[in-house]
Amino acid sequence: MLQDIPTTTTRREASPCVLETERLTLRQPTLADVKAIARLANDRRIAENSRHLPHPYSQDHAVDFVRAVAGTRDAAFLIESNFMPLGMAGITWREPELPELGYWLGVEHWGQGFATEAARAVIDYFFEEFDSDHLFAGARVTNPSSRNVLEKCGFQWCGVELHRFEALGSSTPVDRFRLARGVWSSLKNWVSSTRRGR
Repeated sequence: MLQDIPTTTTRREASPCVLETERLTLRQPTLADVKAIARLANDRRIAENSRHLPHPYSQDHAVDFVRAVAGTRDAAFLIESNFMPLGMAGITWREPELPELGYWLGVEHWGQGFATEAARAVIDYFFEEFDSDHLFAGARVTNPSSRNVLEKCGFQWCGVELHRFEALGSSTPVDRFRLARGVWSSLKNWVSSTRRGR
């Protein structure tokens, strides 16, 4: 899901952190989270809307993911509510100048506003920690719920692209969105997330 951060993008600090919102805690995943991640991610409905999630999704996939993000400066966060894992969110760099927001939630947690709340926390983190003027995101054209999350966070539609989805084994149309730093600043009145170092 997440890739190495290129050296052309500068980050103000490199220490892992925890993001907190009204209902959620977002933190770096550990090997202790592998069973929960695998249980949540092993649903075809999630994989079909997430480019890099295979289906079925095993504990071995979760181990590989946790180990991969632990060895980098990637912005990968396990989303929790009352210490119960709900899903993942983070930032990936497809290309050096295209940082992208990504997220998924376990199906039982859909429709409760968790995706928007987690996305806003990660967006705040991104614009506060990285010297980039834009953040990008995508949603399958058949996924209006994800599109609604992005629009509630201030993203603006900027076109359609074809992207390969591992679980589908093929490419499918994806609505592309962009959030400018200036738009984020003007919308910053949403309930703020807080961050604390580890």
